[in-house]
Amino acid sequence: MMAVSTPICDFGWPAPGFSLPGTDGRTWTLEDVRGPRGTLIMFICNHCPYVIAVRDRIIRDAADLQALGIGVAAISSNDAAAYPEDSFENMRKLAGDLALPFPYLYDEDQSVARAYDAVCTPDFFGFDAGLGLQYRGRLDASRKQAGPPDLRRDLYEAMKQVAETGHGPAEQIPSMGCSIKWKDAA
Repeated sequence: MMAVSTPICDFGWPAPGFSLPGTDGRTWTLEDVRGPRGTLIMFICNHCPYVIAVRDRIIRDAADLQALGIGVAAISSNDAAAYPEDSFENMRKLAGDLALPFPYLYDEDQSVARAYDAVCTPDFFGFDAGLGLQYRGRLDASRKQAGPPDLRRDLYEAMKQVAETGHGPAEQIPSMGCSIKWKDAA
């Protein structure tokens, strides 16, 4: 499985809206998720080794960012027919097992992943309070295995800066992970 890296941050790019079912049984929109000091939209999935390696850090950083006024949501867009671990039912089970502190949303038709131009899992989109893109980088230096516990928290530090100043860091290191599992075009 080849790793894919995200493109550089297109500062100010507007967050596309969405309306997606959540593992909690409700439908979520971008406005529902939006935080008063910024918003983090993450593309993740259940089966990706890059996501599994840092799931505990994603949960930690999401909770810490929510405390700073950053709204957080995760979206899974993978083709569940080809990757059954990423089915909505399995997403619900994982969200419950991990007590995710953010909505975990299902993009079954992959339209939201396409609107965001998401390329991999994990793929992080950090927006300012006005929903302009300020961060498109990595969580930390972990890859398929979690790095040491004292790694710099790139995502957290960047989004903390966004919450405080409205601007993301000029220097960003791309996220890396498994490619989004696109459905075959019919």
